[in-house]
Amino acid sequence: MLSTDLEKQLLALSPAEKAQAIQLLVQSLSNTWQAIEKTPGVCGGDACIAGTRIPVWSLVIDRSLGMSDARILEAFPHLTAADLVNAWAYAAAHPDEIEQAIRENEEV
Repeated sequence: MLSTDLEKQLLALSPAEKAQAIQLLVQSLSNTWQAIEKTPGVCGGDACIAGTRIPVWSLVIDRSLGMSDARILEAFPHLTAADLVNAWAYAAAHPDEIEQAIRENEEV
């Protein structure tokens, strides 16, 4: 995407959407993701919801199979809506990593 296209799209965002974009950029640049952690030896070191063994890639699969956020939260009652927001933001910022994790786990 050209920077002029991106600039136009950013300027068209609402203030709340701009704040979300800034948060995503800061997280991406600092490589720190609120409530997402990678721990060697836990779920193969894949990105997981903090304090759980629920990998982001697994939630992405659930969503791709048509599960709504509400249904995912029903299936994982200890997760919060904020956990899902963080998972979706992480997945959007790291699509290659998530796709690789999905491929690796499909092979098993």
